[in-house]
Amino acid sequence: MQKLCYVSNMEPFNYTLSIINGKWKLKILYLLACLKTVRYGVMKRDIEGITHKMLSSELKYLESKNIILRKEDPQIPPKVEYS
Repeated sequence: MQKLCYVSNMEPFNYTLSIINGKWKLKILYLLACLKTVRYGVMKRDIEGITHKMLSSELKYLESKNIILRKEDPQIPPKVEYS
């Protein structure tokens, strides 16, 4: 007889799912996992169909949850990298 896998405390798992839910967050995280450090423009180009507004808001959200890091070099034009 096969035992069922039962997790008594699903809170960490549910919390993680609540952070990475949606269409774009997993694509952003996958791109960062593959490339380690990505500039904003490269990310915008490589994630097909994402708008500037959506990419900006998803990146801000992931940064606020300490999932990704944002590094901005003070130059003109600004150079922003995510890792």
